[in-house]
Amino acid sequence: MDETMLRRRKRLLGLNVNGRWREDAVTDDMLLVDYLRDIAGLTGVKTGCDGGECGACTVLIDGEAAPSCLVLAVRCEGRYIETVEGLAANGRLHRLQQTFHERLGAQCGFCTPGMIMAAEGLLRRNPSPTDEEIRTALSGNLCRCTGYAKIVESVQAAAEIAP
Repeated sequence: MDETMLRRRKRLLGLNVNGRWREDAVTDDMLLVDYLRDIAGLTGVKTGCDGGECGACTVLIDGEAAPSCLVLAVRCEGRYIETVEGLAANGRLHRLQQTFHERLGAQCGFCTPGMIMAAEGLLRRNPSPTDEEIRTALSGNLCRCTGYAKIVESVQAAAEIAP
């Protein structure tokens, strides 16, 4: 069997996405970003650079921020994946979603889901980050619209709200 046939073979993938166990058929070469968007229907995960440089596809994998365009879906077998869609609960915005809205941390909104997920990963590790720690945590996320000041301000404001 040649390499192309091996890569295109489908297998059953079991993982937890936003608190819901899923089992879906995927190919060995399917990226997590494509699985989340095309199979799970979670379009808050954006496809930007496809090279791990922009952060638009950032999700949490077992609580750690990661660019989903660099992760094969099959490597997430049995793991817990969180997307921006999984943050809001009971019809209420998550604290980061709320502060991004209130503090104008989003302009066009394309980078916002990835920014929010990177910030959520930071706040789980460090509930009271400094400006420098926020900027470092968001350094893998690019925004073409803002100067990042409102984004950092939004994360600071979220840190002041109890989770």
